Amino acid sequence: ALGYGGVGEAIAKMGFGNKIGMSFSDDVADIYENKDELFKPSYGSILAELKESDLDILDGSNYVIIGETTEKPVIDVFSEEVKLEELYNVSKETLEPIFPTKASKKIDLQIENISFNRIGDTVKPAIKIAKPKVFIPTFPGTNCEYDSARAFERAGAEAKIGVFRNMSYRDIEESIEMMVEEINKSQIIMIPGGFSAGDEPDGSAKFIATVFRNKKIEEAVMKLLNERDGLMIGICNGFQALIKLGLVPYGEIKTPSADMPTLTYNNIGRHQAKVVQTRIASNKSPWLVDAKVGDIHTIPISHGEGKFVAEEAIMKKLIENGQIATQYVDFDGNATYDIDFNPNGSYYAVEGITSPDGRVFGKMGHSERTGEFVIGNTIGEKEQKLFESGVKYFK
Repeated sequence: ALGYGGVGEAIAKMGFGNKIGMSFSDDVADIYENKDELFKPSYGSILAELKESDLDILDGSNYVIIGETTEKPVIDVFSEEVKLEELYNVSKETLEPIFPTKASKKIDLQIENISFNRIGDTVKPAIKIAKPKVFIPTFPGTNCEYDSARAFERAGAEAKIGVFRNMSYRDIEESIEMMVEEINKSQIIMIPGGFSAGDEPDGSAKFIATVFRNKKIEEAVMKLLNERDGLMIGICNGFQALIKLGLVPYGEIKTPSADMPTLTYNNIGRHQAKVVQTRIASNKSPWLVDAKVGDIHTIPISHGEGKFVAEEAIMKKLIENGQIATQYVDFDGNATYDIDFNPNGSYYAVEGITSPDGRVFGKMGHSERTGEFVIGNTIGEKEQKLFESGVKYFK
């Protein structure tokens, strides 16, 4: 939908993301008198990018063809070529002091790709289940429960969303009982993404972690993991909750201590929402049974506190034990601190980690945000098969 900047602005923005250029038609001068005309406000007009074979859908409409897309990353207009990269940099610089895209301090450290290939089979449940049940608890501020449920149902599971209500003391008591009942009936717990309680007070997922520390809920979770061979996964806000609880990387709910790994504020100092590349660093986890070490996926992220931090001794132990599941990588598949690819500055470019046996998995990227029409104009493999692997574990 065109606005203040008219066709010129729209063409530029359409090319920024995928570097697809555009060449205006030879009769552009019949439509626009000069370059300034391209940037006249055009409220109410629509600019559509269509295949030539689809033009018949516009029969009877009032439209003009202004040009064609090109592989060359330039805009060709009035016998002049303008590089998309130059336009993008100029556009970005305008608001850089207000909404920075680069961290104040650049990290030049080199990171090696982590590769851990499991020896033998992954852990298996004692009881096989054709259609495992997944419990998805949601909290004030959660916003990914429907995507998560849909991803599991597509994979062949039965998903149940349970809302934790906190308007009154009675609501809280009833919500705790509901969660215990649903956990006891389920084989998988999924903590979805969002911004629970507005990520307050003092950091993300504290509300979720506090709920899971309730003795009744904690007991139900540990029985699921230790006695019923269940699985657990947390994405984004869910990962933040898992790490605050200690379920990753320790596999149990622990009392917080200063030496525990944590997730802290992004290096950029604000929220990041973009698409990143992540590389499978370990296939130890049942959640990654359908992936191969070295596989790279294109995943959406959206968080303000996603920087994984841990002491060097703990990092080495996690690497040796195969608990570093995924890393942020650049277009060449190399782990990096470059903020264009590692959006939060995570140590060792860590995007996801697991418990020691791999049955609890926490990650920042929204692997549930997939579908035929989701980020379709972005290159790369979107399906990590996480949910399919989780369901397959019980079969």
